[in-house]
Amino acid sequence: MTTLWILVLALVAVLALPFVLEWRKKDPDPEEAPGEFVELSQGKTHYRWLGPVRGPVIVAIHGLTTPSVIWESVAASFGKLGYRTLVYDLYGRGFSDAPRGAQNAAFFHRQLDELLAKLGLSDELTVMGYSMGGSIATSWAALNPERVRQVVLLASTGVETVEGPESQWIRRVPLLGGWLHRVMSGRQARATFDDGGSEVANLAEVQAAQYQRKGFVDAVLSSRRGILSKKMEEAHRKLFQTEIPVFAVWGKQDAMIPISALGKLAQWNRDAHQAVIDEADHGLPYTHGRQAVSELRDLMIKVRPD
Repeated sequence: MTTLWILVLALVAVLALPFVLEWRKKDPDPEEAPGEFVELSQGKTHYRWLGPVRGPVIVAIHGLTTPSVIWESVAASFGKLGYRTLVYDLYGRGFSDAPRGAQNAAFFHRQLDELLAKLGLSDELTVMGYSMGGSIATSWAALNPERVRQVVLLASTGVETVEGPESQWIRRVPLLGGWLHRVMSGRQARATFDDGGSEVANLAEVQAAQYQRKGFVDAVLSSRRGILSKKMEEAHRKLFQTEIPVFAVWGKQDAMIPISALGKLAQWNRDAHQAVIDEADHGLPYTHGRQAVSELRDLMIKVRPD
């Protein structure tokens, strides 16, 4: 009987450990934030303006795990073209709060709607999304076509995504899937992040810090279940119908978003303007940000020669 109890207690300890480690994490220190904060209905959101003081506005939405710092190279390049870029941290990432709730499209739309309202941004917006941010940008633009000048997508989800069996299992199985997600996140937290060739300074340190902040692991899992599993076909077809220009750049070496996404997007929106960077993988905005903006500039000139 004693041996059985020892085994039971050992099992309970193993199962509880990831949750205990999460409980011990701390909220990000707002004093370390490089930007400003705005109080929204679901919590504080951290944001920054990058680029010139005046100019057409780009609203940049980052991806699943890397916060808004991911946009620094892209925003700097767009700044040289006269754009000013609003970047912000999605809930549970960067310095923004981590409210509870299903992180589906409506959840992210609410944050974006409230942020734009607080900052007085109403129309003629370029909405740009990277990875998961592409799904958010696409679905939001389809709901608000009268406010959108154009949509820019970098290695966007919502079209074609490669997902391994382990990832599918984590996403689909409620309790054990969540436990395994925490275990895997613990391994990633101890990993050394490689930002070799990065155009964004200190990106590896920023990414590693995400795994040490409270709420991040839960936010990632909730997003994987709430929005990353959704195809954005209906939204892309709506953008085609409303004649909103869509510009997409893909990385040919991307193991997460296969290059077949280009063909799929062309089926949903035959007016989409697309480019491929042969050497880029899923880190496209920070490894090939300047080249991506150069490609986008050429595509935009063809659509709007003036």
